[in-house]
Amino acid sequence: MVTENAAVPDVLVVSPRILVVDDEYGPRESIAFTLSTEFAVETAERAQEALTKLKERPFDVVVLDIRMPEMDGIRALEELRKIDPYVSVIILTGFGTLMTAQQAMVGGANQYMRKPPDIVELLDAVRKQAGATAVRRGQAKMAKEAIEMNAALKHEIELNEPQIWQARASVELVHDLNNPLTVVIGYAALLADEARVMAKRDAALGQKLLDYSGMVEKAAEYCHHLSENWRQSSKKVTEFSRLNLVQVAQDVRQVIFFGNSAIQFSGASEIFVRGSKFELMRIFQNILKNSLEAGATRVEVNFGNRGDHVEILVVDNGSGMDPVRVRRVLQGGFSTKEHGTGLGLSICRHLIGTHGGTLALESTPGQGVTARISFPVASA
Repeated sequence: MVTENAAVPDVLVVSPRILVVDDEYGPRESIAFTLSTEFAVETAERAQEALTKLKERPFDVVVLDIRMPEMDGIRALEELRKIDPYVSVIILTGFGTLMTAQQAMVGGANQYMRKPPDIVELLDAVRKQAGATAVRRGQAKMAKEAIEMNAALKHEIELNEPQIWQARASVELVHDLNNPLTVVIGYAALLADEARVMAKRDAALGQKLLDYSGMVEKAAEYCHHLSENWRQSSKKVTEFSRLNLVQVAQDVRQVIFFGNSAIQFSGASEIFVRGSKFELMRIFQNILKNSLEAGATRVEVNFGNRGDHVEILVVDNGSGMDPVRVRRVLQGGFSTKEHGTGLGLSICRHLIGTHGGTLALESTPGQGVTARISFPVASA
């Protein structure tokens, strides 16, 4: 059975596609008829038939009976997840026990309902689960595109190795891309996890998903800037604008470091400089990342106005360095980390210099590091 919503003139309406799987004719057709008022519905009377349909086209929600001949709902759910890990699955059963509910949820079901379901509850559940499927597929696509972009950039680097200046810029780019790309993937995973419990979703949970989506969007925008900055590095000068440096640092903590509470801010709430937002973000990203990777459990970022310039002190309680290592890390190509590139602070010093600023490090082994950054004040 296949039913479609009536077409609306001059407007293309794509209804979520639902697959109802039940070996009993009456319940199967009753559920399909109920859902067809709002969704495009197909049915299957055996699990194997449903799996074949899923291989042929994607569905937004699968309504699956747990007890069927030949292959039961739990086994069908396992096979279904191999075909489509993102589609929402609502398990139905007239034999509701805690054990079958646990089996279904462990197997990858998104919601569990008694059979026969209440019509209003069923429609509401299918609406929410169709939305959850869209969220999961959208974020999975974004994560895949981010990984492909990173791979393409690395490939382009290899093709242009003979040009030393370009290779250097590319290495810096890939170094800085790793963190925001990890954020894209991390937030996509969080969205997927939240979506699995959307059967219990309320207004607060909906807002949380929107917040995560916002973080993913900001991180993706940051990635886009880094790639564009590399592509255009030899063609144009970066445009500067008047920016609140405190807000830039707060964005880095939220977007790059998941709002890490180890990073604290003090001093002025607003200090303005002229610069590139994304290049200033790279500076904070690298300095804060170095502190956290050095074992710091607290990183304080203090902002102060000093007449014609602003001063930022980044003080951590990490492992610290001796004077020789301090000099070497500022020169670049040296790292205290096993798999480090030694580029982070060198990148920072270069970017701070392009903004007319200075960077100095003070450190004692076992007593952390203080990074002292100075920028010219931006006129109002």
